[in-house]
Amino acid sequence: MAALFSGSAAFAQIHKDASAGLRKDSSVVSRTYNLNPIVVTGSGHHQRLKSTSTPVRVLSSQEISEQGITTFDGVLTRMMPQASMAPNSMGTFLRLNGLGNKYILILVNGQKLSGDISNNVDLNRINMSRVKRIEVLDGAASSLYGSDAIAGVINIITDQPTQQLISVMSDTRVSGHGQFTESVNLDIYKNGFGSYTSFTHDRANSYQTTDLEYVKGSEGETQRTIAPLFTGYRSNIVGQKFTYALDQHLALNAGFNYSYKITDRPNTHPDITGGTDYEMRYKGFRWNVGGIYKFSSRNSLQADFTVDRFRYGKEYDVETKTNAIGDYVQSKKQRMMEGQLKAILGLSAHSTTIFGADWRNDYLMATSGNIDQSAYTLAAYAQHEMRLVKDLTATLGLRLTHHETFNDHLTPKVTLMYAPGSFRFRATYSAGFRAPGLDELYYHYFSVNRGKAQISFGNRDLKPEKSHYFSLNAEYRTQLLAVSITGFLNRINDMVVKQNVPVDDATRMMLMKEFPEMTQDQADKMVSYALYQNSDKGDVKGMQVNVSANIFEGFNLSANYVYTYARTKSGDEWTVLERSMRHAATVAANYHHAWGKYGLNVNLNGRLQSKTYYTGTYEDAPGFGLWNLHTTHTFDCAKWAMLEPSIGIDNLFNKVDRRIDSSTRKYALYSPGRMLVVGLKVKFK
Repeated sequence: MAALFSGSAAFAQIHKDASAGLRKDSSVVSRTYNLNPIVVTGSGHHQRLKSTSTPVRVLSSQEISEQGITTFDGVLTRMMPQASMAPNSMGTFLRLNGLGNKYILILVNGQKLSGDISNNVDLNRINMSRVKRIEVLDGAASSLYGSDAIAGVINIITDQPTQQLISVMSDTRVSGHGQFTESVNLDIYKNGFGSYTSFTHDRANSYQTTDLEYVKGSEGETQRTIAPLFTGYRSNIVGQKFTYALDQHLALNAGFNYSYKITDRPNTHPDITGGTDYEMRYKGFRWNVGGIYKFSSRNSLQADFTVDRFRYGKEYDVETKTNAIGDYVQSKKQRMMEGQLKAILGLSAHSTTIFGADWRNDYLMATSGNIDQSAYTLAAYAQHEMRLVKDLTATLGLRLTHHETFNDHLTPKVTLMYAPGSFRFRATYSAGFRAPGLDELYYHYFSVNRGKAQISFGNRDLKPEKSHYFSLNAEYRTQLLAVSITGFLNRINDMVVKQNVPVDDATRMMLMKEFPEMTQDQADKMVSYALYQNSDKGDVKGMQVNVSANIFEGFNLSANYVYTYARTKSGDEWTVLERSMRHAATVAANYHHAWGKYGLNVNLNGRLQSKTYYTGTYEDAPGFGLWNLHTTHTFDCAKWAMLEPSIGIDNLFNKVDRRIDSSTRKYALYSPGRMLVVGLKVKFK
């Protein structure tokens, strides 16, 4: 996604470089921590973090690099305690504040990242070598961002240098279990024209933490398995973007991104369970054009158009009765087309007004689900932020969304911020809205797993999911210390879930007519089928504490804690929300010192979390604490070259979940154990 460029981001880049007063070039040996960066996600326009009326968490590229992280899921799990991941061959199941993938809106420079695999996000599409910062907005944000923004918004801001004539950068990272990442960037900027080319190769081997599983139906009997806990893969990302600033008023941009990924799982074996006949293959292609015209420093008009295509399927590496080695069977193809128009206006000295309009068309073709459908969305929104009296700012926002299937829906937002001196006190109410996906509406799915028929139906009578988000925030922020405490409540109505519908004789006859390929024996063994329904309510409440301090020159300490109590109600019964956890924290201590042209950076970081809750017959996963040590050594060799080797240890204390696999067991910790990590970054400029 690094190939995509928002026109407004170009001016924001220049503005930040000029106003921050900090040297940001990665070749500079000395480093400074900025506790008050420029952000855009909370309010929809660029402003200092302490000036936003909605709390936003910022993860900078400097912090990410210091922790030795090269993957997007690594960033969130190591630096965001409210986020958790469950990787598998179908992508990554992401949770934010207790709520899953479909409630989290992921943006790249303000444009939606589309494409999922069975509701699992393909995070390998994100090129971390181009990330400038990641902004995370918790809670409902549909007044600005529309459907899906119920749990929160993750906006990935990419970097585009505007000072150097030409630069080449290579970044390599190697660690255990075949984990290898190589990124190469070529940047050219001259006379307002910028060209930014990138290539990233990423791969990892499958691994287990135990090679045993319980035999189904037995009393504690075990057998060997080759089923991996973590599924290996190989992926490539190619990106290109062009920017052109005609003058101080007009900037244009265009870019594309191509991604390819294929899993690397053990093949089926006649004497041991856990292998597969095929690999999952994913391809994505995304392109974007846009521009911004600045009438003045506080008045601008921005337009963007994005097309995002994503498809995946099965590529056979074992010959079967129906498929030869190399055969590809497509499972799902998705396409999103989106046009955005936004005006940011400073109508008075102490106000900012935003007017915007969005059009989006989503298309889905799923062979396994018998879907070939599309739906469009039209939206108009307005937001007005103004200073009422000294130190008191109010923001009012409203979005009207028209969905092809669900007609019209309003999502308001109201915030108040009282800002005396270095303190900030914020109160927020915002509404969330999520239109059911095309799969939830039209799914007509049949498959056979180990001789048992599995059937799922969509439901065209579904209603949109709606949420109400409330938060109170208190913050103290200076250049040396930032402390933020937030209490929140997120209530969701009409949650769309898959419910099991009991099967009787009449139902079996109906199902056999719907799916003629189903045999009588398979029908007789069915006890239920799945149907999407609006049946649940969600209730997520909690508290976040974030602290970051420049303790003394060269030493920074940050700590983040979140308490989350997430429940769901089906009928009259409240149950814990699947995969949620009550307590989680991330900690990072970073020391940097420079001696002439050599700089040493030492980073110790950790994630601690309590047990992860699972529902039904699944047992809860135990809590854990993971600690990582990473050192970076910067050599500013010459005016035209920088060398940065790094070495570290992931999972210092070798924390591993070695429980024996079973049909009732799921995991929260996916680490294979202690690993040495070695890297080398080289930059020519």
